[in-house]
Amino acid sequence: MANKGFRAKVQRFGSYLSGMIMPNIGAFIAWGIITALFIPDGWLPNEDLAKLVDPMIKYLLPLLIGFTGGRMIHGLRGGVVGATATMGVIVGADIPMFLGAMVMGPLAGYLMKKVDELFQDKIRSGFEMLYNNFSAGILAAILAGFALKIIGPVVEALNNVLASGVEAIINAGLLPLANIIIEPAKILFLNNAINHGILSPIGVEQSADIGQSILFLLETNPGPGFGILLAFAVFGKGASRSSAPGAAIIQFFGGIHEIYFPYVLMKPSLILAAIGGGVSGVFMFTLFDAGLVAAASPGSIFAILALTPQGGYLGVIAGVVVATVVSFLIASLILKTSKVKDEDMSEATSKMEEMKGKKSSVSDALNQHDKETPVEEKNPDEVNKVIFACDAGMGSSAMGSSLLKNKFKKADIDVFVTNKAINEIPDDADIVITHKDLTDRAKAKIPAAEHISVENFLNSPKYDELVERLKN
Repeated sequence: MANKGFRAKVQRFGSYLSGMIMPNIGAFIAWGIITALFIPDGWLPNEDLAKLVDPMIKYLLPLLIGFTGGRMIHGLRGGVVGATATMGVIVGADIPMFLGAMVMGPLAGYLMKKVDELFQDKIRSGFEMLYNNFSAGILAAILAGFALKIIGPVVEALNNVLASGVEAIINAGLLPLANIIIEPAKILFLNNAINHGILSPIGVEQSADIGQSILFLLETNPGPGFGILLAFAVFGKGASRSSAPGAAIIQFFGGIHEIYFPYVLMKPSLILAAIGGGVSGVFMFTLFDAGLVAAASPGSIFAILALTPQGGYLGVIAGVVVATVVSFLIASLILKTSKVKDEDMSEATSKMEEMKGKKSSVSDALNQHDKETPVEEKNPDEVNKVIFACDAGMGSSAMGSSLLKNKFKKADIDVFVTNKAINEIPDDADIVITHKDLTDRAKAKIPAAEHISVENFLNSPKYDELVERLKN
């Protein structure tokens, strides 16, 4: 229980980190495209358009992060105060203040929330606008000054230490070993937090200095997951084998890496395949001095190639191919030699539901990952909104939402379906569908809703059960 609670806290913290970056990925990609095209060494050098590069990285991107961080905590008021406070760390440092924005944005939103809780209910009628404007303005001014004098220099020093550490690891040729940590963390749904909360801020600074960064390739490489799914397509059994080809296409070309996580959770030893593929892929990236100009999100092969700098395609493609081959070989060996029967996903789910409350054997414990919560009965007339939620609200939740919409449309069910990040699940959601590893967090966010846990994003039997229940 302690480990589960710790993991939930880590996931929640990671969700906040990635939640500040993910909504602004479009701006990061825009900056990357402008950089790749118009800097002196770019594809289409243009002195005037290249003037956009520095202001965007120094001001636009940190301000967007600060606004998003504040808004996550306390809506638009928190966002405005968060952006204003972020301006303090921008002016107080000589480097792009991504880390500073990720500190000041949520801090400003939290303090604004506390101020409102303390005073808002005590404001007399007719003075609401006066209070709202001046309380936000005064707090924002105080925090901007505090950030300029205190937070900015501290974060800059910390950022320089982190950047120096990463540079030392790269120079020592040890960067591939980072995937020993990254790959298992991805399977625990910390992929967005790692990529956008840790690697991207440092990678953007490297890209601004040298035109590219290998850090953008550490987590986004689709090779490890692609190799595992190909191994399931060849050596898997039951639904895992039949669903693997479609999952491989979505993962490799669509960039939704979360889709292969359940396959690894079905057989945890496959994490060795993910680690092997990740390490070998990064080794190839290092060997060829490969990198991207900006964060590739989603981690699609198309996005990766689109953000590859001029002359860097060989190294990037080599890293992806080698990672795929290595993970495929290791995963194939594990699947072929495994002594535990690789059950059909739906069969494993039914079995675990039948055995609920009974003492599990070692083999049952391995299959515990296939357990999905049963769908609770609810009056169909009360179901108006179904939310498919994931960590960032942009990957697996979008895919699940699309699948549900199609199933509801075919069954002529008029129920609103959309996808959200867990932290943004609306209060009026009637049913919330999540991966089983994220269900506890979703329940904590909105305990009054009905929660359905799924194991496989592509073909969970819970989707069809819900369709039949609402149709009848």
